[in-house]
Amino acid sequence: MDLLRSYADGESPEESLREPVLNNGPGDGPSSPDSSSDSPPHISLPAKTSAPRVDDTALALTAAVSDRSIHRPLDPSQHAVGFNPTYDQLWAPIYGPAHPYAKDGIAQGMRNHKLGFVEDASIQSFLFDEQYNTFHKYGYAADPSGLSYVGDVETLERNQAFSVYNIPQQEQKRRRLELKSAETESDDPVTAAVDSAGPDVENPSTSEWLLKNKKSPWAGKKDVAQGELTEEQKKYAEEYAEKKSEKGREGKGEKTDHVDKTTFHGKEESDYQGRSWVAPPKDAKPSNDHCYIPKRWVHTWSGHTKGVAAIRFFPKHGHLLLSAGMDTKIKIWDVFNSGKCMRTYMGHSKAVRDISFSNDGSKFLSAGYDKNIKLWDTETGKVISTFSTGKIPYVVKLNPDDDKQHILLAGMSDKKIVQWDMNSGEITQEYDQHLGAVNTITFVDNNRRFVTSSDDKSLRVWEFGIPVVIKYISEPHMHSMPSISLHPNGNWLAAQSLDNQILIYSTKERFQLNKKKRFAGHIVAGYACQANFSPDGRFVMSGDGEGKCWFWDWKSCKVFRTLKCHEGVCIGCEWHPLEQSKVATCGWDGMIKYWYSCSFILVFFLIF
Repeated sequence: MDLLRSYADGESPEESLREPVLNNGPGDGPSSPDSSSDSPPHISLPAKTSAPRVDDTALALTAAVSDRSIHRPLDPSQHAVGFNPTYDQLWAPIYGPAHPYAKDGIAQGMRNHKLGFVEDASIQSFLFDEQYNTFHKYGYAADPSGLSYVGDVETLERNQAFSVYNIPQQEQKRRRLELKSAETESDDPVTAAVDSAGPDVENPSTSEWLLKNKKSPWAGKKDVAQGELTEEQKKYAEEYAEKKSEKGREGKGEKTDHVDKTTFHGKEESDYQGRSWVAPPKDAKPSNDHCYIPKRWVHTWSGHTKGVAAIRFFPKHGHLLLSAGMDTKIKIWDVFNSGKCMRTYMGHSKAVRDISFSNDGSKFLSAGYDKNIKLWDTETGKVISTFSTGKIPYVVKLNPDDDKQHILLAGMSDKKIVQWDMNSGEITQEYDQHLGAVNTITFVDNNRRFVTSSDDKSLRVWEFGIPVVIKYISEPHMHSMPSISLHPNGNWLAAQSLDNQILIYSTKERFQLNKKKRFAGHIVAGYACQANFSPDGRFVMSGDGEGKCWFWDWKSCKVFRTLKCHEGVCIGCEWHPLEQSKVATCGWDGMIKYWYSCSFILVFFLIF
């Protein structure tokens, strides 16, 4: 009953357990108010439970270990993690002592850059440039994660986090107004003086001093009367004015005056019998009806300071050799006797492109890059006439007929073939059908027609005197043909094609390509190397871009011989008209070489 009474009084069993009281008397401890001194003593018993007792020590230890693993940093050297780490753990800095052999504490195996570990990030170039320029201009930029900003927070708040590429229109307008007002104030001397009156104006290291002393490039310059020029200044001014006037005349197509000079290098211009040095020897006759391929290099003519563009033997006799140089000079050389230069012709101001003898050799034409065509007297070296259209002549030819030696044809850089009457000096005809610069002019069919080639990769056949094309040859496989030669029998044309082959065309009515004859093996792509025939027509020869001279058999089209002639390009080659075993070659090395097929060498070549 006492136990029930204690429950009724509100005492819990735990409290009974915590405060077990043994009531032995009134003075021994507290008692219930309802109890009297006469009541018997009672004992509070511990609470009882029927649930089994569970040991939670292992659970507490597991929770403590997991809590410790969550808060401890990851070991960067381990390859597996036994729990799900948080973001903070994955990106937490590495703790612990610094690596003894790494300056920044990162081991060498953890590096992929000389400054540490760098992660690849995908970011557009525009966004990177925007944040990069914003940081360098304002001092803040957006974090690559896009969640925060780094840098100057105050400037970020003041500019409302805009970048250099998305400034609001109001801000742009405000800045324009500020800039305009600043320029106005700087132009006003009174305002500038007031603004510059600061304490740091006199200190050169401050921006106020720089603003005060900043001047435009024209500041301080005044209109001062020019004094008299010195002699050197006057001379320079005259030369400059002369050059400027010459350029103006060239641009307008006007003729520029150039001094024509000549120098004779021989002993006498005539011998004791009064014969001119140009006169051919009387005993010059063909030595053999058959031509032979040359083997030996027997003589060299050297006098040009730059490359030689073309060579021509004196017509019918070949006792003189004419050469056109890129040093603006034309020289004529003795072939039979001394082997020396006989005369130098100086009249062009730029490199000479082409030369051509008249039928008797008393005159010759020269075409230069100075846009002039000159007719020279071979013996005296005087310029008889000068012709020009304001364009560069690439090829010059006289009509081969003896009664038309006064008619000049020139292929120009402006796609035209111009015909002059040299007696009157007037242009009598223009053949204007090509689509590129004209490279060659070759007379065929008893000089009634002529064939021209051009940079437009075509051949055109013209009736002399009639500016209408009678035959047009152009195929997709054709290349430009900078050199064409006529076979001695007059029935075939050899065209040097820039695809490293020589093509043969008929000169009959149809001007067909002879597909059975093709001469190849040499390298001429990019060079206007001359192709030529032997006087008997048995051999075809050509220079190439590697300095070699190639000889082919006309019938079999096989390579007969190659000679290493020049250092550089072998641009021209000519067979001697009388001595059929001798060949002259010229190249861009400035040399003209003479080749002979016999095993013996003439004495004068050894002497000179």
